[in-house]
Amino acid sequence: MTNLHITGAVLLGGEAKDVLVLEGQIAGIGKGLDVPQGVETIDADGLALLPGFVDLHTHLREPGREDAETIATGAAAAAAGGFTAVLAMANTSPVTDTAEAAERVFDLGRAAGLVDVQPIGAVTKALEGEELAELALMHRSRANVRVFSDDGRCVHDARVMRRALEYVRAFGGVVSQHSQDPDLAGSSACCHEGELSGRLGLPGWPAVAESSIIARDAQLAQHTGSRIHVAHVTTAEGVEVVRWAKARGIDLTAEVTPHHLLLTEDLVSGYDPTFKVNPPLRPAEDVEVLRAALVDGTIDAVATDHAPHARHDKEHAFVDAAFGMLGLETAFAVVHDTMVRSGALDLAALSDRMSTAPARIAGLSEHGRSLEVGAPANLVLVDTEAHQTVDASTSKSLSRNNPWHGMSFTGAVHTTILRGRVTARQGVSE
Repeated sequence: MTNLHITGAVLLGGEAKDVLVLEGQIAGIGKGLDVPQGVETIDADGLALLPGFVDLHTHLREPGREDAETIATGAAAAAAGGFTAVLAMANTSPVTDTAEAAERVFDLGRAAGLVDVQPIGAVTKALEGEELAELALMHRSRANVRVFSDDGRCVHDARVMRRALEYVRAFGGVVSQHSQDPDLAGSSACCHEGELSGRLGLPGWPAVAESSIIARDAQLAQHTGSRIHVAHVTTAEGVEVVRWAKARGIDLTAEVTPHHLLLTEDLVSGYDPTFKVNPPLRPAEDVEVLRAALVDGTIDAVATDHAPHARHDKEHAFVDAAFGMLGLETAFAVVHDTMVRSGALDLAALSDRMSTAPARIAGLSEHGRSLEVGAPANLVLVDTEAHQTVDASTSKSLSRNNPWHGMSFTGAVHTTILRGRVTARQGVSE
């Protein structure tokens, strides 16, 4: 069913209106709409209607680690979280570095049918940072790849990054960089470098390891006339470099994760590997800068960096445990509770950061659209007054490395709609 009559929804925090969806598109907005027979009615009284959320940074693990997540289970988690499109990172096994691999991910996403799964292509073959992957072939493939990233590894060689930026410029692509200079923060770095890392005896991850790569890549983007996207910026220094680059007119965008907007390095004190993430959780002063940068537009988008892991990869000593935490199902609640209830953002601005901006960055023209007649009905209904306590055991994800377990938030996803078809109700995927 792609025909819906949504009644009494508040559009982007404005007035309550009815919305008619026919054949997967918005066919009418207002009161007294002419509704054909057989159209399902959704009572949205007290709910807000927004464009469906878009995630620029999702790890779906398939192929290779289906014990942690599959594209189907990740898509279910995404739909439950209000997402209508997610971009799947390339660090699978085998790596998404060929047209065939990209098409496989694309097809599995379409088969799941709950969200549009858009594969991200690797920048370099096997993520080794040496030889460019099949960038043009992946773009020309059925998957139409537009975003490329070696996420989890920094493209450290400046010559390789320059070539990648020159290559994707030809078709309007973008490189998303994991900004971690391996000479300053190696693969074992797992805690913000400072007093806490010294006291806990954990390898430090200094802010300069992030900001120095952002600065280099910004200048390479300016030199090549290409686009660069900064994945999961986490530090005040990194934000300042992003602000500097934008002031110079460099075509640079940036994202922040929900966990870096709320959680701080103090949580690492108990050595709980649930809170081991890359980049690491930062001090409270960095969190405040990140929030302010999201408000003023220096940071363009919120992205989850949803990173599921099987229990046997997380249940180790902190230094040996896998990096990453879940985020798809809780993203709206965390951002709404942290940024909207505090008065820092309104609902329209949240929608811009979680839908419109990421869709624009990724080139997903059917998503993040204004709520207007003729637009694809990729929508989410949210309850801004609902209170919820996160229970990791109820997650749609196969994994349970959920940092939000037991935490309470105000704001919940009610219904997710992909091209007029309901894919989740009350946050539960169909």
